[in-house]
Amino acid sequence: MPRKTDARARAIATAERLFRIQGYTATGLIQILEESGAPKGSFYFHFPRGKAQLAEEAIDHYVASRIALLRNISANTTGDALNFVQQIFGTFAAEMVASDFQYGCLMQNLANELPALDAELTKRVARGFVDSTEIVAEHFRGCGFAPARASSTAAALVAALEGARTIARLERTPAIFKALADVSCQRCLSPQ
Repeated sequence: MPRKTDARARAIATAERLFRIQGYTATGLIQILEESGAPKGSFYFHFPRGKAQLAEEAIDHYVASRIALLRNISANTTGDALNFVQQIFGTFAAEMVASDFQYGCLMQNLANELPALDAELTKRVARGFVDSTEIVAEHFRGCGFAPARASSTAAALVAALEGARTIARLERTPAIFKALADVSCQRCLSPQ
């Protein structure tokens, strides 16, 4: 009976972490294998298409985690746009602090690199942004926002979160998340 290992899951988790810290191009397979402790011989068994397949699976895992997080925040703030916005920014800020300002958004990092490298991975990243933004818009519609306003507010919020991560990494402070939460809450309160 073959022995099951977690080498595949470790490789995906390590790739996800490294892509968030240093991006796709700067992350080599040897570094992923060394840091994950995954056996070199099994890599192509688990990922026959190599680094691109590993990136696909890291993107899928990251997007699924992000969607689950947004759905959880939405469920805990049903009908409350202001608390929803504050919790999203607070959660992302706390993650930045916990990572010692190391973690960027995997999707943002790859979106900055991939269009010239891999069209299929670029499409996967774009789908992650679309799906995340739709969850936020869905919450705003549930708070009574008109569909167009829900969509534009969600798009602005997601863009603000991505920019906030970049600024927080540079400044090594979560202050930008608070500032953007305040501005976003003002938008939520403004008349339609």
